[in-house]
Amino acid sequence: MARYRAAVCRQCRREGIKLFLKGARCFTEKCAIERRNYPPGQHGLGRTKPTPYGIQLREKQKAKRIYGVLEAQFRRYFSWAEAEKGITGENLLKFLERRLDNVVFRLGMAASRREARQMIGHGHIQVNGRKVSIPSFIVKVGEVVQLRPTSKMQERVADNLASGRSPVPPWLDLDVNEKKGTVRGLPLREDIQIPVQEQLIVELFSK
Repeated sequence: MARYRAAVCRQCRREGIKLFLKGARCFTEKCAIERRNYPPGQHGLGRTKPTPYGIQLREKQKAKRIYGVLEAQFRRYFSWAEAEKGITGENLLKFLERRLDNVVFRLGMAASRREARQMIGHGHIQVNGRKVSIPSFIVKVGEVVQLRPTSKMQERVADNLASGRSPVPPWLDLDVNEKKGTVRGLPLREDIQIPVQEQLIVELFSK
């Protein structure tokens, strides 16, 4: 499985905002944005004014980095979004939100989407009582996502749930004691609190 292996803090610096890719560290003074709020590289402080294409590209890169997907997979989600009824940009974000790794993160079981992917890959998460080890698994309405009862991550997940750093969105129901969540419905655009202008992504792919 292809994945980004370089320093993730570079991604936040390149986008100029916190993408919350490193969990608790992002809430401390050690966060890269707090210490060096300019693009990485020797020419980071001398960037020129972006072009309209550059602005659209940055929105796409930002969305990819927030959800931890690479180019080919992102384009596949976009093609699914185009085929769905409704607004393409919103459909795209809804597919990304329904990824299993994002759902585990949104429920508060993991401190970051990267940690959620690791938990899923190591077999700690179940969907409707069955182990699912694919982070890109798309959850459906009514499905139950929970920590495996025999998982060694019980204490870690309990700590993450107790931290309460990210509120659970309205389209998910969380049972803290059972360490499980239920998909109540499809996410609405107002429920997806990420700093991305999806229409710019649609314009980019429409060229």
